[in-house]
Amino acid sequence: MNFWEKITGSDMTKEMKAFESRVQKLPDEYQAAWEEMNVHLWQHSDFTGRNLMPILDGVLGLLEETAADGQSVQEVLGDDIKGFCSALAGEEGARSYRDKWRQQLNHTIAKKLSK
Repeated sequence: MNFWEKITGSDMTKEMKAFESRVQKLPDEYQAAWEEMNVHLWQHSDFTGRNLMPILDGVLGLLEETAADGQSVQEVLGDDIKGFCSALAGEEGARSYRDKWRQQLNHTIAKKLSK
């Protein structure tokens, strides 16, 4: 990855397109689970989202393997996809980018008010 790709994010765009082409080969219930997992996982990304690329690749690999084995999405992920995604992102109740920004804003305001 060169500097320009890193700045523009084109490397991530290529990777996401590759993920989407892999997802299209999965059964419909797996595709729906992937979409829901994307919604929940992106809340735990950093500013660029690069920290999620290995996690997304691993999740997609898991979905591909279990689909090939003939298992259902419920058997693999359970009923709580949001909880599954939180566990993948670090721990139960993992902080989202909104939580991080809120804490930073509160810290900055408290610092300004103490002057």
